[in-house]
Amino acid sequence: MSLWEYANPRKFMQTSQVLLPIIAGLAAVALVVGLYWGFFHTPDDYRQGSTVKIIFLHVPSALMAINAWLMMLVTSLIWLIRRHHVSALAARAAAPIGMTMTLIALVTGAVWGQPMWGTWWAWDPRLTSFLILFLFYLGYIALWEAVEDPDTAADLTSVLCLVGSVFALLSRYAVNFWNQGLHQGATLSLDAETNIDNAFYLPLLICIAGFVLLFVALVLLRTQTEIRARRIKALVARERAQ
Repeated sequence: MSLWEYANPRKFMQTSQVLLPIIAGLAAVALVVGLYWGFFHTPDDYRQGSTVKIIFLHVPSALMAINAWLMMLVTSLIWLIRRHHVSALAARAAAPIGMTMTLIALVTGAVWGQPMWGTWWAWDPRLTSFLILFLFYLGYIALWEAVEDPDTAADLTSVLCLVGSVFALLSRYAVNFWNQGLHQGATLSLDAETNIDNAFYLPLLICIAGFVLLFVALVLLRTQTEIRARRIKALVARERAQ
């Protein structure tokens, strides 16, 4: 069985209809367990107090904001190279979800940063690159809506996605590029000395898993919607032509 079989809309619809309830159920369980554990069964930090618990929303949403764009990059490249419509529709479906994740990361970062830095916003390299990434999401969605021909829209948004990927990478590695920024380093690391305390580690991993599963479920659902919308447009156009 080839992976490219799922580029067929009918095959994708059949498979996603089976997987969607399972993934959505797992996402719900992981989010409920992770957030409840994180907010109600972890200790306050000795320096940051209870505000540190924003980590259970901020870190997963920030990770998904970046990885959603990278997923869009992969599917956009598939569209440009292989011209598979499902990949273009999947990229379009992921954009509003990624934009929402970016907005959650910006808002929770501001709430977390205010008591720590004494300000809601600072032109820190990572914060600035995240804001630019949010604007790219807005531009990507607007471009899809502005161009009537779907193939032309897919081409233009794919190019925009390639350009925006620079800021997705900057968002991920800004702390490494500019050490003078206010933002802390990586929360999760292979280096045990720089990792978070074990009391926060496991519930944070569960929250991240929940956000990943939620993203996948929403992308599948929205891609199904995009496919159905395109089929309806094709039927309407055919009836008008007759």
